[in-house]
Amino acid sequence: MIAEGPENGPILVLAHGAGAPMDSEFMSEMATRLTGRGVRVIRFEFPYMAERRTTGKKRPPDRAPRLVAHFNLVLDELGDGPVYIGGKSMGGRMATLVATEREVAGVCVLGYPFHPPGKPEKTRLEHLPDVRCPVLICQGERDALGNREQVTGYTLPDSVELIWCPDGDHSLKPRKVSGVSLAENLNLATDALVRFIGV
Repeated sequence: MIAEGPENGPILVLAHGAGAPMDSEFMSEMATRLTGRGVRVIRFEFPYMAERRTTGKKRPPDRAPRLVAHFNLVLDELGDGPVYIGGKSMGGRMATLVATEREVAGVCVLGYPFHPPGKPEKTRLEHLPDVRCPVLICQGERDALGNREQVTGYTLPDSVELIWCPDGDHSLKPRKVSGVSLAENLNLATDALVRFIGV
């Protein structure tokens, strides 16, 4: 577990995506940006990723119930008090599942996997109406797991706020021809998260 930022700042527990660890470039960059704005960011690894770190062998993520159970263990360790939760892609999706069964202040998702790669018909929306708190999703406009055209066709609960990062992919990265930089999109996402959390 990595805890950074002001000890008296609002807490955001941030989970990694399916294929990259808690200290990936994206996760580290977002943590740095958020802690610099007064958020206390806590990162952790799901057991399958921790095992990959020790053995060097790649293995797929566990099924959602096991991931959610581990997320809950991390939150139990933190004790009482208002906590925001979220994550990158799969980690953010697990945070929304956690928020259907326990009280948290809000959920912050960086690139929600609205559907599996190449399977836009298999949406991951059914539990979102059961989330008990506000949800902020920062999504790239051309995210392969839910682009702007696809997502605007969904019926999402009023509790879900979407922030679109211009020309961004699943990691919010735009193409050079777009005239937008990755730094600009990460700034946009950071500003949105800081406003949502209310620092």
